Amino acid sequence: MSADDLRSTRLHKANQWRELGFNPYAYRWDVTHHAAELQDKYKYLENGEAADVEVAIAGRIMNRRVFGKLAFFTLQDETGTIQLYLDKAKISESMAAIDPAAFDHLKTLTDAGDILGVKGSIRRTEKGELSVYVSQYAILTKSLQPLPDKWHGLTDVEKRYRQRYVDLIVNPEVRDTFRKRALITAAIRRYLSDRNFIEIETPVLQTEAGGADARPFVTYHNTLEMDLFLRIATELHLKRLVVGGFERVFELGRIFRNEGVSTRHNPEFTSIEVYQAYGDYYDMMELTEGIITYAAQDVLQTLKITYQGQEVDLTPPWRRVTMHDLVKEHTGLDFTQFKTLEEAQAAAKAIGVPNVEECPSIGKLLNETFEEKVEATLIQPTYVLDYPIEVSPLAKPHRSKPGLVERFELFIVGRETANGFSELTDPIDQRERLEAQAARKAAGDLEAQGVDEDFLLALEYGMPPTVGLGIGIDRLVMLLCDCPSIRDAIAFPLLKPEKAED
Repeated sequence: MSADDLRSTRLHKANQWRELGFNPYAYRWDVTHHAAELQDKYKYLENGEAADVEVAIAGRIMNRRVFGKLAFFTLQDETGTIQLYLDKAKISESMAAIDPAAFDHLKTLTDAGDILGVKGSIRRTEKGELSVYVSQYAILTKSLQPLPDKWHGLTDVEKRYRQRYVDLIVNPEVRDTFRKRALITAAIRRYLSDRNFIEIETPVLQTEAGGADARPFVTYHNTLEMDLFLRIATELHLKRLVVGGFERVFELGRIFRNEGVSTRHNPEFTSIEVYQAYGDYYDMMELTEGIITYAAQDVLQTLKITYQGQEVDLTPPWRRVTMHDLVKEHTGLDFTQFKTLEEAQAAAKAIGVPNVEECPSIGKLLNETFEEKVEATLIQPTYVLDYPIEVSPLAKPHRSKPGLVERFELFIVGRETANGFSELTDPIDQRERLEAQAARKAAGDLEAQGVDEDFLLALEYGMPPTVGLGIGIDRLVMLLCDCPSIRDAIAFPLLKPEKAED
């Protein structure tokens, strides 16, 4: 039977319910219990034993087995599944005044996918299945689309993302991921709130994109007759708040970057940025450890996790090592010893670092070498410290290492999970760096940004010593929920529209 025929059959059944005087799209149902609650509360029942209790539940029919005067449905609600034990004699007796042929209508007019409300008692069948022994039922929603017979496997992965609602219906582990995601973000907010951080929302639409190297999305405001950018970071507005007197502030929200799509990248993603006055990057490393370990312990009840078959131990303290030392450890190259850029390029090229000619400084080349040769090896939580100033336009110069800044990135399972640094508070130095970035933009760099004059003006009023942190929430969810792709951690990832069939 074709998809159109199946839909027509189900639509006909919906009309039959109406002809019988029942609305196949009900208004409400009083729910007293959920499936998981019942499974736990009555797990003590022996085979064949019943509990003297009346319950009312609702959910989606996932499976139907009909045997003459008996039927067994699997009902799924948000918490899990439970069996419905449907006996014609009991239902006919209980619903005689409502619908004398209630059992027959249940058999012939319901399908897998329909949403049903039932009332009944609890019993465990002789075969050991905890069941609701149904006395009454009501059709709450007639599903016009059949559930897929099979939804697993690589061939269906695009359809799973595109029709996430079906994915959620038939794959309980997907619902579990998004439930955990909600708990993770709640735990992070709770952890910060307990330490006197407050969350303040900043603009999504901005006149000047800033706070990161990223290509922004551009939109147009009709009334103001001006281009606006979707934010690529919350950094510059949160720093304005620090200038204004907030000492501990953060925002957890959506960020938009007009970049490619991969297993680690989605153009619309969620991050949290945290700013603390009177601290430096050492303080923020402590806070980062606290945030992530608290969320993991709160949601997973463990700090020892498995990601795609790799054992990861989140137990603090985490390793701290400089970028220079890591590159030397993994490649043998000591970038502090190179006297000229040409010498560094030749050495990097000799170990297989690509595009060395495109790196205009030793600092850029150090960072490129790290990304190519080291990053993927950092499986256990590792803070990489002291980045070249060329790749950190908003970080404070290192207090004792010329050419470097006080910045860290946290790597777990070979990918960046957090980024933090002692914030640049010198408005003159900041202007020079933003103007250098604007020059790159003028030269055609699509990820470079212009000069945010209002932010520079704010800095001239004086920002206290401040440290900042950014954590990619989607990547953190990937890690804690063992998701292979960022699309598995985002409920509705961006996808190209499906092409209409000719």
